Amino acid sequence: MATSRDRLGALAAEGSSGRQGYSGVEVVLSSDPAIPAPLCPHGPTLLFVKVDQGKEETRRFYACSACRDRKDCNFFQWEDEKLSGARLAAREAHNRSCQPPLSRSQCVERYLKFIELPLSQRKFCQSCQQLLLPDDDEKHREHQVVGDVSITQLKRPSKLLYPLENKRTNAQYLFADRSCLFLVDLLSNLGFRRVLCVGTPRLHELIRLKESGGKKSNIRSLLLDIDFRYSQFYMEDSFCHYNMFNHHFFDGKAALEVCKTFLQEDKGEGVVMVTDPPFGGLVEPLAVTFRKLIAMWKEGHSQDNSQKELPIFWIFPYFFESRICQFFPSFCMLDYQVDYDNHALYKHGKTGRKQSPVRIFTNIPPNKIILPVEEGYRFCPLCQRYVSLENQHCEHCNSCTSKDGRKWNHCFLCKKCVKPSWIHCSICNHCALPDHSCEGPKDGCFICGELDHKRSTCPNISTSKKVNKAVRKQKQRKSNKMKMETTKGQSMNHTSVTRKKKRRERNHQYLCY
Repeated sequence: MATSRDRLGALAAEGSSGRQGYSGVEVVLSSDPAIPAPLCPHGPTLLFVKVDQGKEETRRFYACSACRDRKDCNFFQWEDEKLSGARLAAREAHNRSCQPPLSRSQCVERYLKFIELPLSQRKFCQSCQQLLLPDDDEKHREHQVVGDVSITQLKRPSKLLYPLENKRTNAQYLFADRSCLFLVDLLSNLGFRRVLCVGTPRLHELIRLKESGGKKSNIRSLLLDIDFRYSQFYMEDSFCHYNMFNHHFFDGKAALEVCKTFLQEDKGEGVVMVTDPPFGGLVEPLAVTFRKLIAMWKEGHSQDNSQKELPIFWIFPYFFESRICQFFPSFCMLDYQVDYDNHALYKHGKTGRKQSPVRIFTNIPPNKIILPVEEGYRFCPLCQRYVSLENQHCEHCNSCTSKDGRKWNHCFLCKKCVKPSWIHCSICNHCALPDHSCEGPKDGCFICGELDHKRSTCPNISTSKKVNKAVRKQKQRKSNKMKMETTKGQSMNHTSVTRKKKRRERNHQYLCY
């Protein structure tokens, strides 16, 4: 099951609800809220289902919300599985053992002591990724330790810490300074005073640096991130240990209140949310989480402002556009290419297919967002927005149609613009790569194979569930019967062996006499 989830999670994330001959893993968002999801070290788990084209829905299961690889978090539980008290106790003990070694208050206490130390005593253990106090020296004597940690370094913890680069779990790719500076200037020019940074530690750092550096910046920020190591560098009102895939605050109600206060300050005015989720994550649970943050923001509003939207910048690859807009119809995609320091491919300045596919999705009108002309962006007077230099306006589509930064070509048969590497196939009757398979996978329902709906809205889903339930019961009865026969056989074998053993003992005793 772990293998299928790793291989097929991305398929579900990209919005292919079904492909003929393929399998997929879908997250189930309509589960009964009265039944709490079981907990793993990363908070409440999510309910998933593995589905196959043309087959009945399979058994649903709970798995970790943050880790798509079972090697990183091996939690797995069938939805209808009943656990014993001993297993539940063992799970709770395991979850506790996986939590950070220090509480949030302990981290703050250590940080305040650390900044009071003279420069020569300020040390950071690279092996443990931990700030060290003088009493810790003995424990870390054999470790790789960096000395003379300056205040400037403390203000840029993302440069001091090793990035967590597991693509399936943390995918902690950090904004390049070019993208960070652009975002900070953009947010400032748009008049925002507070930024909720969800998984954007570099942006949080730069905002705080500008605020404390005497520069003209009245912007404050709050960082929500799953990387607990940042707890060492920030006070409670600046950082919350948070899982964006299940809206879980690891430090409980206190952290939740910090976030709520930040969003609702000044009746919710002047705040914006900027988020940069791991690209391997599923769009559905992220959308649910962001809606909960939006609802939290709306609680501080009066009824007169109920129609307003929380301004959001969601940074994600361009090929997720349809999925994001499905959940947030007011969002549009900007042409600005976001690049990262520690990613080999997502770099600004590369051309063709090598350029960064990461874009900004926002509910702010695009005509209000100015992209840097010196980086190759231009203003399209017909679209009333900034676009990349090669994104030419198509008079037939009446828009600048390119998504990946290259010039796209209009196909009169498909009645839309397509990638320059695609050609129209007379067999498939649509544009595709020249070496594509005409009998390749087609979109459709996993249950019945029809193309006009998804599995979740299939009219046969109730019948499928009943059939599948009956099959499971039949298999369970067969399994129980086999177990009983095996147990009975083992018992008979054990009795036979015992009788033979006693017979040998009696014969031995007789011979000894």
